[in-house]
Amino acid sequence: MPRATNHPATKARKKKVYKLAKGYFGRRKNVWTVTKNAVDKGLQYAYTHRRLKKREFRALWIQRINAGVREHGMTYSTFIHALDQANINLNRKVLADLAMNDPASFKEIVNFLKKD
Repeated sequence: MPRATNHPATKARKKKVYKLAKGYFGRRKNVWTVTKNAVDKGLQYAYTHRRLKKREFRALWIQRINAGVREHGMTYSTFIHALDQANINLNRKVLADLAMNDPASFKEIVNFLKKD
């Protein structure tokens, strides 16, 4: 009896991986073993960097807030502590956006916190 290989399923599986490898350079896009390894590694990087992106953006927001606050004679840590004490619930993303795009509003927040 001949050996059954279920070629349609194999082809579909490979096609799915080749589709993920679209745009890769050289043999990484059209040689099965190389493509499989390249796509696996790419998916690992994607998984890791989805988590790293959150850390990097938080660090960026903190730097922007710190720069905005220091213009008004305050440090980041005292600013965040004063926000907490005044029960102002603005997250770092919003504060960084205010510091960059609306310095007048950000200055009002800083001056309000300095009074307290």
